[in-house]
Amino acid sequence: MASLVVTFGEIMLRLAPPGFERFLQTPEFVATFGGGEANVAVAVAQLGVPARYITVLPPNNPIVDAFAGELRRFGVEPWLIRQKGRFGIYFVETGANQRPSQVVYDREGSAIALAKTGDIDWDRCLDGATWFHVTGITPALSQSAADLALEAARAARAKGVTVSCDLNYRKNLWKYGRTAQEVMSELFSHVDIGIANEEDCQAALGLHAEADVHSGNLETSQYRKLAETVLDRYPNLKMMAITLRESKSASHNGWSACLHDRERFLVSRHYDITHIVDRVGGGDCFAGGLIFGLLTMPDRRDALEFAVAASCLKHSVYGDFARMTVPEVQSLLKGGGSGRVQR
Repeated sequence: MASLVVTFGEIMLRLAPPGFERFLQTPEFVATFGGGEANVAVAVAQLGVPARYITVLPPNNPIVDAFAGELRRFGVEPWLIRQKGRFGIYFVETGANQRPSQVVYDREGSAIALAKTGDIDWDRCLDGATWFHVTGITPALSQSAADLALEAARAARAKGVTVSCDLNYRKNLWKYGRTAQEVMSELFSHVDIGIANEEDCQAALGLHAEADVHSGNLETSQYRKLAETVLDRYPNLKMMAITLRESKSASHNGWSACLHDRERFLVSRHYDITHIVDRVGGGDCFAGGLIFGLLTMPDRRDALEFAVAASCLKHSVYGDFARMTVPEVQSLLKGGGSGRVQR
């Protein structure tokens, strides 16, 4: 059976100053779309696997219509539930060198935050799906959104669909009275493939590694212990992937990842990424690349290496969405990272 990857979450209008300018340094914003789960769907579709994106958005809204068209342009099937609420917005100011990027959310009262369990026919939405992906962003929006994400994961598991979850902890979102650990611990118990970074594991699951993610150097042995701790805590997990980002500055990151499948602990090649164009969506591209790799490659090491390389390339692409092909990723894997003009 052909693969179909389904993702579920909130899409937002992304407003960003041009280039590396500060907010309103000039009186204009570049408008695009962004959201963790949509980013994954786009990445998967760009790599050649059919993808469907499910979300809840307001009716009679031309911005919603534009977004649906944008998804189709990237080869993603939009599955939009139209209900009351607003279209969320987020503002992002791209950092450079020692000035970090910053994000401002304007998404309270969004349609997906107001949606409730029972509002989505998961049997229809997941028809034909082989993989379902959700993140820790949607459950952070509201109690009803958290309930909806849990309902989705349970429905996917009941249909025999592989479920992946990127913990994606966002401290600025958890405001409705429950902690990330309370909510995500339950959701993670219905997941087959876990994805996170070290901060996600600590903030969302209460688990941590003895490593300083800001030091510029990461001890992979500590991440093996962290992966094993997560797998021990959640026996439902088949594997756990952890991204390893060395934040030397906003413009210069080290990038790699590890994967524990209960039999092997795999560590990827390390990339030294300088002159970062846009790191937003890099983790989502990793998730999309990993899903693609696990669906199409016989060896999990190859899947991990592909995901890390794809995400490395995403750092050179402006906007939330990944824009790359399988041959481009394979070229980097083969050592083609010199940046020479291809004629």
